Amino acid sequence: MKKYLAECIGTATLVILGCGTAMLVGCDAAAGSGYLLTALAFGLTIVAMAYSIGNISGCHINPAVSLGVLLTGGMDVKEFVGYVISQCVGAFAGSGILALIFGLGKVTDMTGGFGANGLAGVGGNVLAGLIVEIVLTFIFVIAILGVTSKKGNHGSFGGLVIGLTLVVVHILGIGLTGTSVNPARSIGPAVAAAISGNTAPLASLWVFIVGPLVGAALAACTYKALEK
Repeated sequence: MKKYLAECIGTATLVILGCGTAMLVGCDAAAGSGYLLTALAFGLTIVAMAYSIGNISGCHINPAVSLGVLLTGGMDVKEFVGYVISQCVGAFAGSGILALIFGLGKVTDMTGGFGANGLAGVGGNVLAGLIVEIVLTFIFVIAILGVTSKKGNHGSFGGLVIGLTLVVVHILGIGLTGTSVNPARSIGPAVAAAISGNTAPLASLWVFIVGPLVGAALAACTYKALEK
């Protein structure tokens, strides 16, 4: 149970710091600093969690990452299900904490939806959104599989490499889809936004579940083929 609790805490932390930063600074293309601050918030949170809970659960804090690990033989189906449930619970908890902070403190949510993902940056085009999420998740997950491989020789720098990879995919993806690459991170804020009265993120939520999972599956298959 410790690893499931670790995944829950890690995912909640990612949502609080990543989505919370997006809510606070916004992601308007006219203010590029908001992009960078949000990208850094997500990436640096991964770095912090990798070095704090990585030795307990592996610090997946992302169903797409867990799927990649499952498909490369790093975990079994039962464990995978437990991880995904824990990650989603963590995302809901993180979104709930943000609702309390921003609600009680009367802080303006600059994103208008708890940092939820959307398709506005790609003109509402579903196919474009799927391509963005598949490609970015592929890059993120294959980097994780490589840096955590027993054949790798990355020493104690693995967490830093993973965090910086998340930063760079956010720098590109924020202006397009808000960058999910993580179904749990998308589900929590979308549901929180709906509860608060903004149901728009729910309409495209499936894109941010399917896209990352497909990208992760492709990354796992590609990595296995390259590793042979």
